[in-house]
Amino acid sequence: MSKGIQVKTSQQSYRAIVGEGIFEEQIKEISDSFEGDINFLLVDENVEKYHSNIIDHAFEAAGKKLFMMSVPEGEKSKSISFWKTCVEFLLENGVRRNTPVFVMGGGVTGDVGGFAAASALRGVPLIHIPTTVLAMVDSSIGGKTGVNHSTGKNLIGAFYQPQKVVAEIAFLNSLPRNEWANGLSEILKYGAIERADIFDRATFFLEDEISKISREKLTDLIADCIQIKADIVKKDEFEGNIRAYLNFGHTFAHALEKACGYQSISHGEAVYLGMLAAIDLSNHFGANLKPDKLLNYRSLYSYRVSKDQLSLDDLMNHMKFDKKRTNQHIRFVLLKEWQSPILKEVATDTLIHQAWQTALQEI
Repeated sequence: MSKGIQVKTSQQSYRAIVGEGIFEEQIKEISDSFEGDINFLLVDENVEKYHSNIIDHAFEAAGKKLFMMSVPEGEKSKSISFWKTCVEFLLENGVRRNTPVFVMGGGVTGDVGGFAAASALRGVPLIHIPTTVLAMVDSSIGGKTGVNHSTGKNLIGAFYQPQKVVAEIAFLNSLPRNEWANGLSEILKYGAIERADIFDRATFFLEDEISKISREKLTDLIADCIQIKADIVKKDEFEGNIRAYLNFGHTFAHALEKACGYQSISHGEAVYLGMLAAIDLSNHFGANLKPDKLLNYRSLYSYRVSKDQLSLDDLMNHMKFDKKRTNQHIRFVLLKEWQSPILKEVATDTLIHQAWQTALQEI
């Protein structure tokens, strides 16, 4: 079973394919669509470790010489220095303007590998192969690429659309439980801003043995999330207005990640708390939202940081460096009600402090 979603942008239109058992066929089809006799692969080191047989077999079947480079796990790879390493790898091995670069892994690999593809020769063909739930439903779609800077997350990069996205859900089998929860946060975000039925449809994430969940339900849910993001990106490719809705909870989340040095909290864990904070802040401006739709999933999140280790002053300072800030006030994505997001600048630090305190109680 597989599903295809068309993503339309001003740069180009491309398909995202979601399903099980699609990997080898898609690699061959994509490779054959390009002239030349080489392929490039930037692959997360853990994906290579757990799935090397599948990867090797698929690219051997494609019949072209493969240049492969491992990407170390973790946010440390989303750096200027490692982006430079990726670009040098492509250039020194003879990448051409029509040479496909397959980028395989989670959000970190997709971001830094995508930015390398966008930069080398001013842009070479990029194919995303997301291997985490988070990357499948969010970061591989829509063309955002980039790396972190010492002053904040994702501050250097480019909008660069892939030629195709191949989401082979068999790769999810090797994910640890916390990585499923990371992706769940972005799925719940779509429930909050666009389709509240997702809150109920995602309950299979709560099952004890997540490896036994329905592949059909998983494929459908991932495909629907991709469709939501594709529809928003089509209307606002460069985040001039409504694409910012996809950042629900993220202004809080990015500050949390920075405060934890991108080490003791994951992106998905931070987004989960960020959405709880955004709900609290929304209620201060007239919404009447109960956080139960999110709190039903609280048991899936295991935090390695305590609220006593976090300073509200530090968190506020990190927020002020967030790239979504427009002027002296911090801009948030809030909700008037479920499925009704708005952009709002908040001038009162007291309200933001209270939202932080509400969310951090869940750590």
